[in-house]
This record gives sequence, structure tokens and C-alpha cells, in this order.
Amino acid sequence: MRRISKDMSEAKKHFSHVIRQNWCKGCNICVAYCPKNVLELRNGKVFEARWDDCIGCRMCELRCPDFAIEVNERAENVVVRDAACVDYAVPPEAQNG
Repeated sequence: MRRISKDMSEAKKHFSHVIRQNWCKGCNICVAYCPKNVLELRNGKVFEARWDDCIGCRMCELRCPDFAIEVNERAENVVVRDAACVDYAVPPEAQNG
């Protein structure tokens, strides 16, 4: 039998959501499929309300008919920017952090 670490926070993976607000039509499908109730609708658009509860199942990403949401594993101290703020015409290495 495997030994489980006493400090489970070391083993916990963290996930973030890239939400493309311009693509979201507020259909509520991603909210309905999320097993941890991480997502909510606010002002007719999906919002990552409880990001720390995300288990990375990607059900929201897989079920979104408009590809408006993406789930990524992240390092614990990384700040995630909104996809609407990223200029995709500029290569990633040329963008400011």
C-alpha cells in the first residue's frame, strides 16, 4: 500500500481557465457540467468563481459549443491574464509578462 503524504497541498495541482468573453453566449452548459461548481454566470457570461476548487476534469472545455473556455494546469504563483488582453499577432516571447 502506498503512503500518502501528510501535507496534501504539495500534491494538489492547480488549474486556471482561459475564458474568451467575446465567444461566450452564456448558454450555461459549462456551469451545469462542472462537478465542483467552479464556474458561474455573471452578467450573462461565464466566470471562474471558485478557481481553487477546480480538479482539471475539463468537462467545461469539452462541453462548450463555442470553444469559449480552456483549462490549463498552472504553477501556484503564476498570474493568469484574460485571453481578451493577449495580442495573438505578437509572438509569446515578445509579449510583456
